[in-house]
Amino acid sequence: MKKRIGSFLAALVLAAGFSIPAAAGQPEKSVPQSSVTLHVYNWGEYISTGQDGTMDVNAEFTKKTGIKVDYTTFEDNESLYSKLAGGGASYDVIFPSDYMVSKLIQKKMVQKLNFSNIPNYKYIDQEYRNLVYDPQNGYSVPYTWGVVGIFYNKKHVKEKVDSWKILWDKKYSGKILMFDNPRDAFGISQKILGYSYNSTNSDEWDEAAKLLEKQKPLVQAYVMDQIFDKMASGEAWLAPYYAGDAAALVADNPDIGFAIPTKEGTNFFVDAMCVPSSAQHKKEAEEYINFLCEPDVAAANMEAVGYSTPESEAKKLLPEDVQKNPIVYPPESILKKAETYVSLPEDTGLMVDTLWAQVKMGGSGQTGTLVAVLVGFLLVYIGIVVYKKIKRKRELR
Repeated sequence: MKKRIGSFLAALVLAAGFSIPAAAGQPEKSVPQSSVTLHVYNWGEYISTGQDGTMDVNAEFTKKTGIKVDYTTFEDNESLYSKLAGGGASYDVIFPSDYMVSKLIQKKMVQKLNFSNIPNYKYIDQEYRNLVYDPQNGYSVPYTWGVVGIFYNKKHVKEKVDSWKILWDKKYSGKILMFDNPRDAFGISQKILGYSYNSTNSDEWDEAAKLLEKQKPLVQAYVMDQIFDKMASGEAWLAPYYAGDAAALVADNPDIGFAIPTKEGTNFFVDAMCVPSSAQHKKEAEEYINFLCEPDVAAANMEAVGYSTPESEAKKLLPEDVQKNPIVYPPESILKKAETYVSLPEDTGLMVDTLWAQVKMGGSGQTGTLVAVLVGFLLVYIGIVVYKKIKRKRELR
């Protein structure tokens, strides 16, 4: 996908008026001066960087405003939260997912936005505003969105992939991959059982955990981005993952298909832009968010990352085959059955973490066994240390 977009985005950059050399005899526009450096914290490979002739978004922002960008990345929402909660680093703009946005709002770790500094918010479509994770839309601006589906190997999976239950099919034992994070893994189990992702009923979570424990003997590995290599090589045949990452893999490998289960419904997720409470440059941070909302910039980013834009104006700038791709832009019938994660109450979150540990270890019965083994090793270690001390004392005598 990235290979074929170079000329398109190069044209887009020129059309937008970015990086155009001054005509002969005309003075170049002076670059604004600013002493501010924005600290931006985003997911890995989640912005257009100028590769293959695409727009270097951060560089263009600096050219336009004079504001420098210190850009670093994180692997998951929990890493982002830990960094913010630990106070070891200060960021001006962050990109949490929906449920993490609601958690950060609850914990007062993000601040209300001044939308007069974000006039390009007008381009965000109404259906992506006031969502459940930020119902008053005071703290976040949508960056991307997508749904979750299933990669499958067409050579070995001949049946229709329209239900999450296929990930429990014994005939694919050892060829199934599963999410290596609790919300997504439990979410699949919950949908099969007909429960909400955001349930606070402990019995429902227990039942979902038991279903995941039944699946565990069939699972080759719990992974995240490793699914690309495993699916491409044929090592695995079935794997749930995010639709935004699907288009490129499907386009590059004719043996790989991607389907969004229609029987039970799926997860509709949003990654958003927020300003942490500890941000040192709020106005400039809002200026950066505003820049990313410019339709040509948003289009460049969506082309680079493969996810869906919440802006109709940006979508119009994408190639027609991307606009019509049902993986990137699923039909309304799928979106109507989709559900979004929100932050769980603290006691529910702790319970989920415990249940997930049990699932990964093979069930609740294994938890006690593991603890007993660890205690046994600890006692043996203490015994050895004590014995060596006694022996050393005797030798000194």
